[in-house]
Amino acid sequence: MKIVFNALSARLGGGQTYLINLFQFVPDNADLEILVFAPASLKLPDHPRIKRVEPAWPTENPIVRAVWERWVLPGILKAEKADVLFCPGGVVGTSVPAGCKVATMFRNMIPFDLRVRKSIPLGLQRLRNWLLNRIMLKSMREADLTIFISNYARSVIESLTNIKNAVTIPHGIGSVFRTHSDSAVPRPEFLPVGEYVLYVSRFDVYKHHYEVVSAYAELPNELRARFPLVLVGETNLPEAERVKTLVSTLGLKDQVLLLGAIPYQSLPPLYHHAYLNLFASSCENCPNILLEALASGRPMVCSSVMPMPEFGAEAALYFSPFDSKDIKNVLSEALTSPALLEKLSVAAATQSDKFDWEKTSRKTWSELLALAVSRKKGV
Repeated sequence: MKIVFNALSARLGGGQTYLINLFQFVPDNADLEILVFAPASLKLPDHPRIKRVEPAWPTENPIVRAVWERWVLPGILKAEKADVLFCPGGVVGTSVPAGCKVATMFRNMIPFDLRVRKSIPLGLQRLRNWLLNRIMLKSMREADLTIFISNYARSVIESLTNIKNAVTIPHGIGSVFRTHSDSAVPRPEFLPVGEYVLYVSRFDVYKHHYEVVSAYAELPNELRARFPLVLVGETNLPEAERVKTLVSTLGLKDQVLLLGAIPYQSLPPLYHHAYLNLFASSCENCPNILLEALASGRPMVCSSVMPMPEFGAEAALYFSPFDSKDIKNVLSEALTSPALLEKLSVAAATQSDKFDWEKTSRKTWSELLALAVSRKKGV
């Protein structure tokens, strides 16, 4: 059986992390062939069943890529006698040959969050999300298999359209983040001396850094002096500039530290040494940052917007990310309750153990192989 991956849109960290982990656990099926269309930046394992295929077109450009998917890829699928086309990016722009099954994934929640879409200035980005909403709904409605990564996201889509065959398979947690039982994790020198509150996330309106900093400013001076707020994420974005201005206006430059972007593989020690991890997003599908922070075994305070409680369960204290007063109250409770934080630490480690990349990958392959078998049977 032959499965073709159209992963040309996987140009960023999250999409590539998913595929890297998926390809680590390829099934031991002698008749399985896997053809992968992917950016050169995606490193594929040296595996006898995996073959990278290079498109003749310059598919870095999304418009050119869409034309290639529409007019060239169908011929390739027919020539290869593909059993399944898997589009993990969520957009299926290909009319497959008769008998070939189509699988897709739903990972991008932004096109389906009206609050976030309205926060985007009028222009190409807002238009792009409007179009993605319609294209992704059509892709999922027509696919033979749709993989969701949270039950919350699945409920949103199933309220908007009929899905033929849906399955929920959450993402896993990379082993490098499982530091909760390791007492010898080196502490990076660039971290502030002593204890700190950590928030890792790119700067965007729906990540609510502005509300978090506003809440932090309302904490008593002694708490701010003891627990600086460390923000990790790209600082060359408009929302980062807005937050920087707020920090300056509030006189918090010595207590709110913007470290900028930190390489993905360097994040585990930051989570591990935090007195408290924080996650304030209001628009997620499967919140990888939340899961990776929980795997450190450090206590967590978190946005109450779904799907965060779906993944954090009883291992976090929750606040409304839209309400700086609520964030301040929850932060204050956490920072003044050592016994509560000890309980949350234990719960975080336990909760994180439920999410495993091997389990995620094997379940995904099982679903893809079942789809290929159904094609062979003419179902």
